[in-house]
Amino acid sequence: MDTSTLRRWRTARPPQGPPFVSVSERVVLYSALDVEEWLHSRRTVPGREA
Repeated sequence: MDTSTLRRWRTARPPQGPPFVSVSERVVLYSALDVEEWLHSRRTVPGREA
């Protein structure tokens, strides 16, 4: 995923995307577990009702 996409999601109001931690003005970290959970929550299985 492009870093500009993550930046756009973080700065959206309200913020979108996976949870993140701002370490400084230029450093943002993502937990692998948080990203995996976020991806799983957005998963779509074709042919299965929502």
